[in-house]
Amino acid sequence: MDAEETTDRAAQKQVLRRELLGRRKLLSQEDAAQAAAVLARRALELPELAGAGTVAAYVSVGREPGTRALLDALHARGVRVLLPVLLPDNDLDWGAYEGAQGLVRAGRGLLEPSGRRLGVDAVREADVVLLPGLAVDTRGMRMGRGGGSYDRVLARLEAGDGGTCVRLVVLLYANEVVAEVPVEPHDHPVHAVVTPEGVRRFGAA
Repeated sequence: MDAEETTDRAAQKQVLRRELLGRRKLLSQEDAAQAAAVLARRALELPELAGAGTVAAYVSVGREPGTRALLDALHARGVRVLLPVLLPDNDLDWGAYEGAQGLVRAGRGLLEPSGRRLGVDAVREADVVLLPGLAVDTRGMRMGRGGGSYDRVLARLEAGDGGTCVRLVVLLYANEVVAEVPVEPHDHPVHAVVTPEGVRRFGAA
């Protein structure tokens, strides 16, 4: 892919991001809460999560597909849940989830674990990584918000010895599963998407 094509696809992503973020803003708080409850039930049915000892996840904010109920359910199961801590260079450190009381407000409206930092490589200990995103297409290609944080995480997993064993799952609303996402060289496919309507798996990841 040449530089011009890469630039064009990046611009296409920006257009799609604005459209999808606009749709999320139209969701009422009640609709978002109902979707989060159903999403948690769908995700907890995943066999990958049933057998996971460590799950890397995140705390949803705003109108993102909600993860709070899911985090609490995993924690109650005895699963070790890792949550991201945003570093100044947009990379992600990690900390353990110890319940909602252990979360603190951070920059950009994020909530992060208040405990000990485990290092950027801690994500390699995860059996499953639950990814935020704005869209996924029929090939399993995920589109994020464009900050690059999870691109680094996915590259780190790919470079690790067990990277091919980690299951990658993105949590979305149903209308965010689209026909095609513009793909750039750094993009990675996921293994599955969970929406309130169900689970869809991909074979290319």
